[in-house]
Parts: sequence; C-alpha cells; structure tokens
Amino acid sequence: MEDTRVMIGEVSQHTGKEVQLFGWVHSRRDHGKLVFIDLRDRSGVVQVVLGSDIKGAGDLRLEYVIKLTGKVAKRPEKLVNDKIPTGAYELQATGLEILNTSRELSMPLDTDGREIGEDTRMKYRYLDLRRERLARNLINRHKVVKYIRDFLTERDFVEVETPILTKSTPEGARDYLVPSRLQKGSFYALPQSPQQYKQLLMVAGLEKYFQVARCFRDEDTRGDRQPEFTQLDLEMSFVDREEVMALNEKLLTLIVTKLYPEKKIQETPFPRIAYKDAMEKYETDRPDLRKDKDDPNLLAFCWVVDFPFFELTEEGGWTFTHNPFSAPKPEFESDLLEKRNVKDIIASQYDVVLNGWEIGGGSIRNHKPEALRAVFDVLGYKDTSQFNHMFAALESGAPPHGGIAWGLDRLIMILQNEPNIREVIAFPKTGDGRDLMMDSPSEVDPDQLKELGLEIKRK
Repeated sequence: MEDTRVMIGEVSQHTGKEVQLFGWVHSRRDHGKLVFIDLRDRSGVVQVVLGSDIKGAGDLRLEYVIKLTGKVAKRPEKLVNDKIPTGAYELQATGLEILNTSRELSMPLDTDGREIGEDTRMKYRYLDLRRERLARNLINRHKVVKYIRDFLTERDFVEVETPILTKSTPEGARDYLVPSRLQKGSFYALPQSPQQYKQLLMVAGLEKYFQVARCFRDEDTRGDRQPEFTQLDLEMSFVDREEVMALNEKLLTLIVTKLYPEKKIQETPFPRIAYKDAMEKYETDRPDLRKDKDDPNLLAFCWVVDFPFFELTEEGGWTFTHNPFSAPKPEFESDLLEKRNVKDIIASQYDVVLNGWEIGGGSIRNHKPEALRAVFDVLGYKDTSQFNHMFAALESGAPPHGGIAWGLDRLIMILQNEPNIREVIAFPKTGDGRDLMMDSPSEVDPDQLKELGLEIKRK
C-alpha cells in the first residue's frame, strides 16, 4: 500500500481520499453502533467515526495511541465545528490499530492547563506538553529561532558553539560549579553567558558571530528567570553602537511582522530613552510604553541608552552596572583611563525593552587592554589574574567590537502572551530550582563524591 499518511492539520487537503492518521485519543463518545473519537496529533484534532465493524473501537480510551485508516469526508453543514480548523471534516474509519494503551492520567488534557497546579503540571510535563497551547509555544519558538538563524546567516554571521565547562569569574551572579575528577580540588563553572568567548572570537578574526546559547546562573528565580535559560548571543567587529542597534531593531521588527502578523508594533523606529530620563519619568529602566495596556497584541519596543558605567556599593566601593567588559562612550574614555569623575562615566550600553520587560542588552566593548585594566582598578580588583587570557587577547591586535544578548525565553513569553517563561520552556524548573519530573537536584552515590575528592558536611 502506498504511503498515505497525513498530519491531522492537513486533512482538508485530502477530501474524498483514503488516508492514514496517527495520534492520541483526545475524547471518546460511544453511541452504540457508532463510536466517535477526536484524534489528536501535534498539528490539530479531527473527528473520527468508527462503525461497529471496526475491530477494537469499543476498547478505545483516552490517550490511547492509535493508527487509523479511512476516507476524509466533509461533515454535514449543521454539524460543522467552527471552533477548530478541521471542524468541517471527519475521518470515516475503515481500519484501526491500537499501538499503545494509556493508564488513567494524573491530570486532564482537554483544557489549556491554567487551572491545574503548576507542581502537578511540571511533574508530568511530558503530558502537559500534549496540550495545544504548550505545543504551539514550542513550535512558534522553533519558528522564531529558525528565522533568527536564517536572518543572521544571510548577513554573513557564523554560528559558533562555545564551551559549557568554563572558568568561574565575577560577572554579577553566582556560578554553578562543576568539580573536576582529574584535577581534584579544582572546579569548572557553567557559563553565565558566553561574554568572554564571543569577544575572543572577535580577536580571532571571525568578525560576525552568533549563537543560541544556554546560560546558567545560580540566583533566586522569578517568573521571568530560570537557573538555566537561553540567549540569542551575537557579536560584531568594526562596528559602533548605531550599527548594532540597527541590525537588532530590524531583526525584531521582521520577527513580529513575518511570524506574528496579528500583532502591532506601536512605534518604529523604536523610541530611545536615556537611562537618566527613564528613571526620572518612569522610575524604571524598563518602561512599559504601551498606549493601551489592555491590548495583548500591542508591542511597544524602546531602547534605553546612556547607562552609568559604575554605581556605588553598600560598602562605598564601585561595581559595574552591566558587565566589566563594556567600553565607555568615546567622550568618557579619558576619564576611565585616568579613573576620574567615575560616577559620571557613561557606558556604551544599550538595552532593548518590550512592554516593560528587558529583552536584550549589549554594549560596545573595551578592545584595548589598558581600558579593561582601568575598569578593574575602579572596581578595586587586587588580583586580576583570572582575566589574564583576556588581557593577552586584547594585546594581540583586538579589533573594535560590540554585540548584544537577547533573553530568548522572555521574548517568546511576550509574543505568546504567556505570564512567565516556564510556559515557553519545554522542561522548566520550579521557583526554587527543582526539576519535579526528574526529581533533581538529588543526592549522588558516595563513591562518586570520593572519586571527585569531595565530602558532604551534614548540619
């Protein structure tokens, strides 16, 4: 028999034809001589009519995995279900094969899941993801990432993977540490971002880099944060702030217009607001500029620029507001090198904000070693040996460069009208960093700890 398998979402293209459908029993109605089911795959749901001659029809239960053969037919006009795209069609079954059965599930799957406790949904995430809403979130996330890859590739960017096992350096959040078995007592760190690696790629002469990068930060989680998350990370050589911002603004605009045509961007070009003005007018550096906050399809982008490079700590010293690798705006370079007027130095930093959320941030970097040394001097770092590789690289003919990182989870969350990033991540963690499905973090075998030269101290 020729391959007549089709996705459920395509049945309208096969009216009057014999097809094969595979999927899950989404609902079941037994009318005696006829059994009606709704069959579901990732592309949609369609009604199936099984007569008394179909062996096994009476055995079907919710979430059974089945194969069906039959003819696609139009439903009577009075019975059309206009709530779903396939509602004008049905499959008149001629054959049924039960591929697997299902136990009684721990939660219903015929709703969007919002009424179910999040702990239950996360424990049984492989079931939760069967919901149309969750599947659509992941599919649309894929489409956004593919669009980004195509856009940047067409503009001569090269996608490069950078290490996950790296070095612990002070970059603003706590690192996740990984003990080394071969070098006992030493540790790798999981990357908070690929910041140093992407700059080193610019030193290497790659000129245009990007990556859909996994990042890790051991910090308190919120609705828009997770212990591990995904960034769009990119860096460019021989550019100024305006070129980086223009490229990113074009990409964001195209993502919306091409993939989310139902949404409206409130203003283009994106408005620009100086950090000082944003704090005075909105009391936040993430202003929500929507004129109608009740419109879920209204997108108000803006750029926030001219951030102070340094801010005072509670102890009276200085810390960076973004990261230590940013360059000052050109007119403040001499102040940095001479470490004067520190509170007035403005960084070449730029954040892109959407509907009150920071979705990306970047800067032009210090490409001269003396400028980076001056930053560490202002910060009061007595020992900068952990950055020796960066100094050596910048002393090796580093080009001017700059870039940006987007919070990809956060962007998708807003575009999908979801309340937090857990709804657009396949397997998220709880607010306290637990994976309820895999039951992690968990204790490990004492022999593993011994091999690593580690010992757990119990309170």
